[in-house]
Amino acid sequence: MNIHFTPEEQAFRQEVQAFLRSNLPDDLARKVRLGRRLAKSDHQRWQKILSQQGWYAVNWPVEHGGTGWSVVQKHIFDEECAAAGAPRIVSFGVNMVAPVIIRFGTPAQKDYYLPRILSGEDWWCQGYSEPGAGSDLASLKTRAHRDGDHYVVNGQKTWTTLGQHANRIFCLVRTDPGAKKQEGISFLLIDMDTPGITVRPIITLDGEHEVNEVFFDNVRVPVENLVGEENRGWTCAKYLLTHERTGQAGIGLSKAALEQLKRIAMAETVRGRPLIEDPMFRARIAEVEMRLMAVEMSTLRILAATRDGGVPGAESSLLKIQGSEIRQAITNLMRKALGSNALPFLEHELEPDFDGDPLYQDYSAAPASQYFNMRKLSIYGGSNEIQKNIIAKMVLEL
Repeated sequence: MNIHFTPEEQAFRQEVQAFLRSNLPDDLARKVRLGRRLAKSDHQRWQKILSQQGWYAVNWPVEHGGTGWSVVQKHIFDEECAAAGAPRIVSFGVNMVAPVIIRFGTPAQKDYYLPRILSGEDWWCQGYSEPGAGSDLASLKTRAHRDGDHYVVNGQKTWTTLGQHANRIFCLVRTDPGAKKQEGISFLLIDMDTPGITVRPIITLDGEHEVNEVFFDNVRVPVENLVGEENRGWTCAKYLLTHERTGQAGIGLSKAALEQLKRIAMAETVRGRPLIEDPMFRARIAEVEMRLMAVEMSTLRILAATRDGGVPGAESSLLKIQGSEIRQAITNLMRKALGSNALPFLEHELEPDFDGDPLYQDYSAAPASQYFNMRKLSIYGGSNEIQKNIIAKMVLEL
């Protein structure tokens, strides 16, 4: 593989940079850089800007409103957005359920749901994990039994990210309790306003309300909301998870965080000298940077192999493991570099409408909050321990 960008790709990078300079609102970029809490309206505003440019559904086929970009162009776009401080795209609709609908959905499902995702009319969340069925997802117990032209759903989902904002949820449900674990599962699209659905917040260690519990009590879902075949939803689930795990490498985000770490290390001093001059700390930064470069090359190679519609296999598990560990390592080094400055932040600084200067404006509130938030990376999307088992079975044949 040629690891050098072509002149056309370099020109595309300049086009993306020019677009971000002209269209990324300063207040949004400031919020992202300062680690403030983004409101739903912030995400929707950025989504609208990208949609007007035709750059929102980067992973969709052109015929459905996608960009038609190569994997290298997508990589460049992600990298430049992270460097500019653009809000992360909320993936549940555009990058998670949409590819499943495109691949397995009916023409009616594509015609109805895809335009609503592009316009921002629908905000999706993911109903996969349950108490006792997280990394062992096939052990899920949420039940859906057929009653005429509806499924009746009962059960509970947990760790439902941004479910408090969503008007739709895509769910894995058990439609044949007598079948083998993976063979009795179906993939349903559910309106969150349906009677019988209750959303309860889970407040995390850093005080954030990012995840939720979702309860289903005799929730009636039209049969036409089934994606794919009944009892064959595990195929949809695997398709979604491999794409989710590949994206979790977070190359652009890691690069932006690494640059921030270097700035902090040059500003902080130890015994009158910049921290970056400490040989041990400099070696730790170099180690993380080399790992990041290796994962970037692997990501491009793996994505290039899927450009014709293929699905990443166990390689996505490798990217998930390495990407999550690298991002955790960077935030851990930030915490060490900042020392006591990493700890204090005022709760109101994180609020979406806060427009004052942060307590530690030279570093922002981000290191303190992101350190805690990044702890989850090695768990969600399938824990790293589970990913290692997948690699052992599919690659090493153990």
